[in-house]
Amino acid sequence: MRILLALLSSFGAKVIAAPAPRPVERDIVIYGASSAGIAAAVQAVRMGKSVIVVEPGDRIGGLTTGGLGQTDIGNKHAIGGISLEFYKAVHKHYNDPASWQWQGPDTYKSHGQSGTAREEAAMWTFEPSVALKIFEQWVRRDGIEIIKGERLDRRNGVVKNGPRIAGFRTESGREFRGKIFIDATYEGDLMALAGVSYAVGREANALYDETLNGVQTRNARGHNLRPGIDPHVRKGDPSSGLLPFIDPAGPGEEGAGDRRVQAYCFRMCLTDHPDNRVPFAKPDGYREDWYELLFRNYEAGQQGVPWINSPMPNRKTDTNNRAGFSTDFIGQNYDYPEADYKTREEIVRRHLLYQQGLMWTLANHPRVPEDVRAQVAKWGVTKDEFAETGGWPGQLYIREARRMAGALVMTQHHCQGRETVDDSIGMAAYTMDSHNTQRYVDANGHVRNEGNVEVKGFPPYPVSYRALIPREGECENLIVPVCMSASHIAYGSIRMEPVFMIFGQSAATAAAIAMDDGVAVQKVDYNKLRERLLKDGQVLSGNKTINKPAAQGAGLEASVNALKERGIIREASYWMANARAGKKCAGDYVEILIINAVSRKKPVSTLDEACDYLHSAGLMDRPGDWKKYARKGKSCRGESVAGLIAGLDALTKPKE
Repeated sequence: MRILLALLSSFGAKVIAAPAPRPVERDIVIYGASSAGIAAAVQAVRMGKSVIVVEPGDRIGGLTTGGLGQTDIGNKHAIGGISLEFYKAVHKHYNDPASWQWQGPDTYKSHGQSGTAREEAAMWTFEPSVALKIFEQWVRRDGIEIIKGERLDRRNGVVKNGPRIAGFRTESGREFRGKIFIDATYEGDLMALAGVSYAVGREANALYDETLNGVQTRNARGHNLRPGIDPHVRKGDPSSGLLPFIDPAGPGEEGAGDRRVQAYCFRMCLTDHPDNRVPFAKPDGYREDWYELLFRNYEAGQQGVPWINSPMPNRKTDTNNRAGFSTDFIGQNYDYPEADYKTREEIVRRHLLYQQGLMWTLANHPRVPEDVRAQVAKWGVTKDEFAETGGWPGQLYIREARRMAGALVMTQHHCQGRETVDDSIGMAAYTMDSHNTQRYVDANGHVRNEGNVEVKGFPPYPVSYRALIPREGECENLIVPVCMSASHIAYGSIRMEPVFMIFGQSAATAAAIAMDDGVAVQKVDYNKLRERLLKDGQVLSGNKTINKPAAQGAGLEASVNALKERGIIREASYWMANARAGKKCAGDYVEILIINAVSRKKPVSTLDEACDYLHSAGLMDRPGDWKKYARKGKSCRGESVAGLIAGLDALTKPKE
């Protein structure tokens, strides 16, 4: 064609440029086919609006179809609407015997917070391909238009008329126009290009009067390296320089803000089934020095395989980071949130190289303990998941990138109940959780990790509609359900896939109401929004099932005395002394307490049966933990037992 055009031009013929593709115009334009984007599209159709989803990649579903099958929940009973529909669809899929190719359903058992109780109609663990199948079924069912492989032109691709987005262009030159736009990406590129305020990294504690934000060396107890590890290339020789990926400028002042971003990784789907397993291969470009800290960590006493290998159906896993040197590529993602596409691709490539190299190292390197090598070598990526990318997910786990600074910023105070909101569009329930952000040399000259924070002990809490919308004057027709408005530590609690689906549904509902009423998203009538969300099955507030603050002080005494009067416990003084923060309760005592209480509602003879019952009733968030620690020779944290006592009090309270 180029030769033909050149010939025509040389003979003086008039060359007519190919016409630009006609703009696509819909009521609602969604950028990003993440789980939030798919949920938003489904709800837009239900609201009677035309909708299109523009996806920069080639796969829909984000992390939900990208390997994260061990659903981070916090409390299942806080999940409603389209999000719950997804997990019910998972349950329906695995109820079909034909869905079990690599193992029988009777041999599979989920556990922990994602465990499925017998009475449940939903299932919380799944293979990536199953999640993709469900979303694709929804897309076909609802006639949702999805355009893949169209990246936003980030130079000048957003066209605004005053405070409203008129449309955006992609790198290919295609233009998408709409009345309301939803940015459902993990990066927030549309939000940023539209001129909306946002944050990257960690705020200083002082900004929102928090305690868990900013630099957190004192909190970095979990997922850390063994003490006493030399940080230098040649041990004892500072002139040799630091080992790779140790920050020479770290850690910074305690509680101070910085631009560091919590670590990313790939959520691997592995298998130990010989007919479906692809052994870990040594990647091209492998760098042994990248893993020197791993070797030294084992030499310093680290034991076991550094991963969380959560079982998924069909002898597969969702494999995540654990311990001080694992799948998180700490400190190597700081530029990602605002980087151009080429730089992002390079960051993703390096993350993949690091993680592939880590798996090969754990399975093969002689400096890794023999028992670890033997265990890891049994596993490999699967032949039937992510086949187009050699068994490795294409979606990097972007735990956090940009966070909108919106009409309201959710903070630690909202998570812990010191502040609440009156315009809920969904509930969040997970631990305030941040992965490590850096490696540094401490005052003793040893290498340490910093950034890990895991604080729980609070019930589900409502998230404000104002946290999904920009400040007035910035943009009147944009809603942001993923890169929503929260401080770093609050976002660590909110940023879960089922919650993103909840927010996607609520965003589309608000978009439709804004269109119907001819108002900016900041002026949506919340009473109308709330009415429709409740009608569509969203959970907007706590109740006796999902909102169980731990008994403390007088509350603990009242619950203990009530259980004693009912004959469930005998020694009230023991529980008053030990069911408290900083104390521990004997595991066998807790086991008897649980079985005695549940037996008042249902005949049970084992701890597992009792925990399953409490879990299905919404009175126990992590049954796997209780099954493990409420045993003779084990112990349970006092503050957790206090919350349990409050729940058992409510369970066994006589009807009035």
